[in-house]
Amino acid sequence: MTHSLVPRGEQNLPALSAPPLIRLDAYVAEDGSTVVNGHLLEMGGRRPPNEAILDAVAMFARTLRAPVAATVIDRMAQQVARLRVYPDGSSRTIAEEEDLPPGPERTTAEEEAFPPLARVERIIQHAQREELHAAFVLASALREHLTLRRGAEDELSLEARAIEAYLAYLRGDYMLSTVLTLTVARIRCRVDLKRAVPEVARATAAWQRLMDEGQVAIRGQELLHMWERLAAADLLVQPAHQAMAQAVRTRLERGSRPLPDPSPVPAAAVTGGPGSLAPEDKPLKPARRGLRRFTRRAGRSAEPSSQ
Repeated sequence: MTHSLVPRGEQNLPALSAPPLIRLDAYVAEDGSTVVNGHLLEMGGRRPPNEAILDAVAMFARTLRAPVAATVIDRMAQQVARLRVYPDGSSRTIAEEEDLPPGPERTTAEEEAFPPLARVERIIQHAQREELHAAFVLASALREHLTLRRGAEDELSLEARAIEAYLAYLRGDYMLSTVLTLTVARIRCRVDLKRAVPEVARATAAWQRLMDEGQVAIRGQELLHMWERLAAADLLVQPAHQAMAQAVRTRLERGSRPLPDPSPVPAAAVTGGPGSLAPEDKPLKPARRGLRRFTRRAGRSAEPSSQ
């Protein structure tokens, strides 16, 4: 499947000929940062995430003159909510069994309307401007929705997870970066061992920055197992990779601490402590039909939302 690197319209709107009930996606991070279709919304400290999402989706419904579906991954509430939003501004939530089945054709149509690679370009632009928080939230939203639609082992899902892991590393959240990169490496080891080597190397680079010795031991044992499996398959050709494998073994044997970070990151930039879990380790529950925070009556005027 091919993707355009440019959104379909200046406002990232789908083509007007798109079928009714095209499914949009929204994401609410644990800190309340809110994303709709790959755009971070400016909240202004006033509107709650659910209202901002409803306003943004209602804008699409009015543009299309048709009802619009939306899937909201809400990490604040630890829920997945499925919505129907109408051109008059009204909305309702539905149960999972009422939602339209994804299916390959529908997934393709939705991703052609809002190309994943266009979202990656936007993430890169934020990162190049050193807007690491925005880049990280957008990467998390992309990874979560691709994983929900396509599964964790899908190629696009894996690439999005790798991008998220790298941004977590840049922000100084080495625990999250380690867990995310280990997830990618674990999947590669299972489905494509030859492509696992660079992923295990990235996981090792993040792991080497960990300070919590309990986490060092737990994650290090998995890394060592991966390196040994790659060595047994004669895939450790590069000296750098052989050195990394030996470094993991040596640190686990000696219990040594990592070298200090030459570029310390302020504490405010770190998203979690040494024992924090990756977002995918926190299961989401499907929202019930009629969820109040995503249900509103007709005639509500949408407030402007910007990227």
